[in-house]
Amino acid sequence: MTDSRERNSGGQLSGISSVEKEGKMEIKCLSSVQGRVWLLSVFLPWIMLGPLLATDYQIQARLDTDTKIIQGTATITWINRASVPVEDLRFHLYYNAWRDAQSSFLTSNRVSMTDFSDWKDDEWAYNEIDELSVSMNGNSELEAAENPTSFDLTGNYSFIQPDDENSDDRTVLRAVLPRPAQPDETLVIKVGFRTKVPRPFARTGYRGDYYFLAHWFPKLGVIESDGNWNCHQFIQTEFFSDFGTYDARLTVPAGWIVGATGKLVAKDDNPDGTATHTFHQEEVHAFTWTTSPHFLEHRKRFEHPSLPAVDMRLLLMPDHAGQEKRYFRATEAALRLYGEWFGAYPYGHVTVVDPAYKSRSGGMEYPTLFTGGSRWLSPEGSGSPEGVTVHECGHQFWFGLVANNEFEHAWLDEGFNTYSTGRVMEKEFSPRYLVRRYLDDFVPVLFRDLQQSPRSVAGLGGNRSELKLDIMSKPSWQSGPAAFRRDVDPGSRVYSGGAYGVNSYTKPAMMLQTLERYLGWETFQRIMATYFERYSFGHPGPEDYFNTVAEISGQDLQWFWDETFNSSDVFDYAVDSVVSHGNRKSVVIRRWGEATFPVQVRVTFENGDQVLESWDGVDRWIRYSYSRPEEIQTVEVDPSHVLALDINRTNNTWLREAPSALAAAKWSFKWMIWLQSVLEGFAFHI
Repeated sequence: MTDSRERNSGGQLSGISSVEKEGKMEIKCLSSVQGRVWLLSVFLPWIMLGPLLATDYQIQARLDTDTKIIQGTATITWINRASVPVEDLRFHLYYNAWRDAQSSFLTSNRVSMTDFSDWKDDEWAYNEIDELSVSMNGNSELEAAENPTSFDLTGNYSFIQPDDENSDDRTVLRAVLPRPAQPDETLVIKVGFRTKVPRPFARTGYRGDYYFLAHWFPKLGVIESDGNWNCHQFIQTEFFSDFGTYDARLTVPAGWIVGATGKLVAKDDNPDGTATHTFHQEEVHAFTWTTSPHFLEHRKRFEHPSLPAVDMRLLLMPDHAGQEKRYFRATEAALRLYGEWFGAYPYGHVTVVDPAYKSRSGGMEYPTLFTGGSRWLSPEGSGSPEGVTVHECGHQFWFGLVANNEFEHAWLDEGFNTYSTGRVMEKEFSPRYLVRRYLDDFVPVLFRDLQQSPRSVAGLGGNRSELKLDIMSKPSWQSGPAAFRRDVDPGSRVYSGGAYGVNSYTKPAMMLQTLERYLGWETFQRIMATYFERYSFGHPGPEDYFNTVAEISGQDLQWFWDETFNSSDVFDYAVDSVVSHGNRKSVVIRRWGEATFPVQVRVTFENGDQVLESWDGVDRWIRYSYSRPEEIQTVEVDPSHVLALDINRTNNTWLREAPSALAAAKWSFKWMIWLQSVLEGFAFHI
């Protein structure tokens, strides 16, 4: 059993097969060679081979910690998977998003209010191409031998702005090929590049001698089957790229620890006081690394009766020493529950990075590597670092394996993972308690009398609900701007996180939670597991998920997608009035929101009898009348909390008698005693 779960060195995939059993995924492990055959046999009915084998990278990079510059070369082997000839190549140069304040990223809806006046000239970033060449050798070995051709494209390229025509943006580079690349033709592209590492921004950069390097090299876009490039400017979203194999040789100062996508296969000490770390990983769509002389390295092995084993490596900052058990427990919880619910993690290793203080690199996901985030003082029960660890490890499944286009549909990863994280946190790390930090955000106080729910739409109610900022179906990079909250602080610059955050994270998570409760967990778990198995390595879109839901549930749920995905309307059902005249009782339920959903209404009488009504929720109101002597004690709309998207649950319940004032008095006394203690403490030190 142990041997069958081990992975080959160098980051090769071992196969897994799954069979549904009692609501879980039972995993069978295969050898590496068998695994490749299994991957093709299982996924080929649903996806083309292209995503598995489209683009391979061989990278050599040297980090100069004095100049903060990475000097590198990349040899990219690319197959034209389009059905038509392709006339050009398009590259992402993500670090040019921080070249200056005029880039499309820094003027986007999400970032435009940021003040960059304190940035120094050497704190910005860039990607520069020093050389670019391509070998086009045809579609066969014979043709390649007879007509070998190599072309120097250095300088023969331009920066384009396909999304917003911002001529100052240099995040997409276009190089015209000397002749069109034919379908299935293989090109070998050689790129020499320089990358200037910025001060921390957007989860990349350096802080002191800690470096976190994500999307740092020239990276090809994705060619669609019709021959069009999916290569968006870097504006306000995350990423999308082909699957392939990465081999990277990373040279850093000797003694520095390196963590990266993949598995370390070699480490060589160099005469010049540096060391070269070589990493290899197959079937991933990005390569990220980090390095610092300060990491404390911890290792542990995840094992499970029916899931593949995973070697966990934790790179921990010294000021967080002692939190390794909490990091590992959260990582194990994600690997176990995501694996049981949705499908197995097929790589034999994962690296967890505890980021440096104020490095702004916490809480981000990359293939086989993710960052957590903690504080020097982080009390048990606070949910930190557990919450962010579960969330980012969970991205290994939706982002890492299913790998949808996050430029256009970020919610298929972020929303799915926010929903999944909530389930794990409720099962493994409940209750969580309210934490407030004092003394310049340094000292945490955990209130064990105040439990937090990991899944809610708290703060999204009212006429200015952020759920109304934009429709969810709009491409993520086009999401609407942040909303100034004059109701929060008139005259100030307090503003919301914008439509991107709501429609990528909160709303889709609540949408999935609503579906789970509406369809039942058994059905919904089969939907999620089927989607995961069917579209792993497949780059699915929204319609693929909608079709999976309809197929597995056996229901046409277009009405639900119209109310959620295709609309910015909100849900709000309420008890409007309860009237009693002798034996005549009436209850009026009202729909205050624009969106509709079938709800139940539970009426409880003073003798304990209950009546459960069902309403399609379409009309603006409905009246229920009863002829009986008992008074109505309570009325509840949606008593099972099926509609997680209801923005105001405070109006869902009516009580004949107000609850006792004892609870309010109890809390008042507790707060007064706590406040008195704080004031006494300050007085003692003055």
